[in-house]
Amino acid sequence: MKRCTCILNRNLKRAYLQLSNGIKLSGFSFGANREVSGEMVFNTGMLGYSEAMTDPSYLGQILIFSFCMIGNYGVPFPLRNIMSQGYESNSIKTQGIVVSNIYNGCYHHEKGITLNTWMKEQGVPGIVGVDTRYLVQLVRKSKNLFGKIYTKDSTLQERKKFSFLSHFRNNEYIDPSKYNLMPSISVKTKVTMGNKYATKRVAIIDCGIKWNILRMLIQRNCKIELLPWDNDFSKINCDGWLISNGPGNPKNTGDLVKRIREQLLVSNKPILGICLGHQLLALAAGSNTKRLSHGHRSHNQPVFSLPEKKAYMSSQNHRYSVERDSIQDEWNLWFENANDHSVEGLKHKTKPFISVQFHPEASSGPNDTSWIIDYFVNLL
Repeated sequence: MKRCTCILNRNLKRAYLQLSNGIKLSGFSFGANREVSGEMVFNTGMLGYSEAMTDPSYLGQILIFSFCMIGNYGVPFPLRNIMSQGYESNSIKTQGIVVSNIYNGCYHHEKGITLNTWMKEQGVPGIVGVDTRYLVQLVRKSKNLFGKIYTKDSTLQERKKFSFLSHFRNNEYIDPSKYNLMPSISVKTKVTMGNKYATKRVAIIDCGIKWNILRMLIQRNCKIELLPWDNDFSKINCDGWLISNGPGNPKNTGDLVKRIREQLLVSNKPILGICLGHQLLALAAGSNTKRLSHGHRSHNQPVFSLPEKKAYMSSQNHRYSVERDSIQDEWNLWFENANDHSVEGLKHKTKPFISVQFHPEASSGPNDTSWIIDYFVNLL
């Protein structure tokens, strides 16, 4: 049997992870030799690392992979279009990653490249050789934990990479929730895709959408109009609306909540909110949101559907949640988290408005809740 080639077997440069609580961890540098800062978050998935790293919801965050080895099947290459599996956007969105061990090879069926090579090309650093299980415990015990990855000769991250980075000083820990992240992640102009002869037209408010949502709608013969977050929605002709997932604090999104309330909720057209979109829809309907102690980020979050009395496994990536006591009388609680009973979904009592906190497109993750996309398409 061929021995696994681990990047720790190489003569690598020493790297450091400085945490905002004063703890400093040592490891080895891989990927780009850059100094970055961000909010510390973790993911428990055994696979799907390229999907996670390109998920726009991780913008401004340093992602810890708690599984013992990452990179074992490389990264698909090249990225052709949104239908290319393995990517949820056109670039890595995490500030950096932290891993226990990393495989320095590639056995991808699409003749891809190694994770290390991909990160160098994207200008994203990583640190390997860290006790990630210990680090996850620190994140769970800390209300807010931020970190900085660097080496003795690393260069500073390019501030122009994402517009929100310009707000932070070089010696400051980056907290992405402080600012409106929509300009950094949303499309700048309207993008049309799908079958032009499709009978169902879906307008999507792009708050940092994962590409698998687009794939699933196109596969269901929908024509899509992907709109900038600051678009005038009153001038859009469509059969239904989707408010996408995305990063950051739902209350730091400019006047987006107000425009959803005044331009979408006044109609009877179907609306589906996913993750951040769920929170934005709830705020527009008069509910409130709160910051969770450590968020939900994994492939195995159990949710319970109250009307159907069924349990599902879901993929999740969020830090904020809708306050249960603030749900308005016109809405029913649709899903709740089976672990902490937080709000996982809402359904309007009389109008075709639905929302879920988890990811029904689940890329990567379990497919238990993909039926919600079908449910929405059937409402159109």
